Amino acid sequence: MTSLTKPGDRKKARIDSLAEAGALSDEEGVSLWRSAWHRLRRDPVFLIGAVIIAAFVILAVIAPWIAPHDPAARLLIDQRTTQNPVPGPQPGFPLGADDAGRDMLSRLMVGARQTLIVGVLATLGGFAGGMVLGTIAGGIGGWADTIVMRIVDVMLSIPSLLMAFSLAAMFARPSQWTVILAIAIIQIPIFARLLRGSMMAQRHSDHVLAARALGVRPAPIVFRHMLPNSVGPVIVQGTLVLAVAIIDAAALSFLGLGNPDDTQPEWGQMLGRSQQYFNTHPEVAVYPAVCIIVVALGFTLMGESLREALDPKSRR
Repeated sequence: MTSLTKPGDRKKARIDSLAEAGALSDEEGVSLWRSAWHRLRRDPVFLIGAVIIAAFVILAVIAPWIAPHDPAARLLIDQRTTQNPVPGPQPGFPLGADDAGRDMLSRLMVGARQTLIVGVLATLGGFAGGMVLGTIAGGIGGWADTIVMRIVDVMLSIPSLLMAFSLAAMFARPSQWTVILAIAIIQIPIFARLLRGSMMAQRHSDHVLAARALGVRPAPIVFRHMLPNSVGPVIVQGTLVLAVAIIDAAALSFLGLGNPDDTQPEWGQMLGRSQQYFNTHPEVAVYPAVCIIVVALGFTLMGESLREALDPKSRR
């Protein structure tokens, strides 16, 4: 009997063959964001959302130059009658006009810019405030964490739209900036709580414990080790919050707390102005409502896909 026929030698040969088959390759590792991108570019839900957002952003940037008419010009004011206060579609005006005779298509196109400005600035404001509170709560901990999180809990206990309405109503003169400020404030606790949770998870990670063992001071640990590894989920959440910001801004403008200057069209403002003609001319309200729904859907689809691709528990 040869040596390979012995049970111990056969077992050793089997282990050696498995080790050779499972040997590690010399290929470089793939980062979390790169591996997520490999999945996202084959995800139809993400691609649909990205196309909607890209079209919305491009339209918002170039709308003033491609709009067929001046959105503030009352070109069809002479066609308004008592029986027909809203001029319908006609040559040169495919969507008709509003009750002031202004081209509806041009106002929708230019209104995309105002909607984008409000949504982005409000989200950035909420993101900045949430970063400050979340870093204090998750980085310092202790009494600072207790105080910050109790404030966040109080803010989250109030319905967001009700709080935004109350904040916007406090200003004597409603404007675009009051809407941005009100929406930014109600978004702060969302980002703060998410960042605080991510930083608390990083607190007991190996690289943070190693930095503490080496005598690194608390501030560098928070800003160099904990914060950069915790901000990813917050950025992803920003895409979802942006959709909510656009809807909330439209709601405040619909209630009359937005920019009162209708020469600068905004979708929520257009929706609020059209409510008195909804029974006889529903299309005047449908056009801006559909734009708001589609854009919010685009940000939601992209945000949900990003969150799923970056979350190890839900990767496909």
